Amino acid sequence: MAQVFPRSANVLVRAGIASSVLLVSVLTLVAAGMYQSPLVNSMKIAKAQPIPFSHQRHVGGNGMDCRYCHTSVDSSNFAGVPPTETCMTCHSQILTDAPMLQPVHESWKNGTPIEWTRIYDLPDFVYFDHSVHIAKGVGCTTCHGAIDQMRLTHKATNLYMGWCLQCHRAPEKFLRPQDKVFDVEWKAPRNQIEEGLRLVKENNVNVGQLTNCSICHR
Repeated sequence: MAQVFPRSANVLVRAGIASSVLLVSVLTLVAAGMYQSPLVNSMKIAKAQPIPFSHQRHVGGNGMDCRYCHTSVDSSNFAGVPPTETCMTCHSQILTDAPMLQPVHESWKNGTPIEWTRIYDLPDFVYFDHSVHIAKGVGCTTCHGAIDQMRLTHKATNLYMGWCLQCHRAPEKFLRPQDKVFDVEWKAPRNQIEEGLRLVKENNVNVGQLTNCSICHR
């Protein structure tokens, strides 16, 4: 039988297959990199807000407790956005003529809420409860990063499922005492695992249930 293709065609086929595998691998790596990049998850990118609120000034500088503004963080699934009244408890006396605070005064005068832009916004298919995490010993900075050092607020973590599962699989690595949950300067001790395991038991953390799909997807 006559040979239809020259022997060199074998080389071209092998080269084509190798190129295809290489291309798929490169595209996979690029896609994975994009998925972890700020272009997709918005990490470390400060979003425009009606007022350039600085956690660095209020928390780091003035020592304000998270619960002063986020009043429902330990009692509700939603941390809560401070109403204008909360801002005015100070700014009716302090920096009353500052141009950047005019939206606060206008909001107070007109009775219209300030439309803050959410930084962390989980998909609708994800259930998250702030109060449960607070009650079990998960600190604010564990998820929100060094909030006291942020001049403008940005996402410190991507909140991807894999990131959340790090804690759900081994909560002893992250739990802290209840009186340190809102302490932005808290650092894990050298015996964190030992202390964490104690807190897991003390706070009745059912580790076996934490990776159950229904915990976060309801």
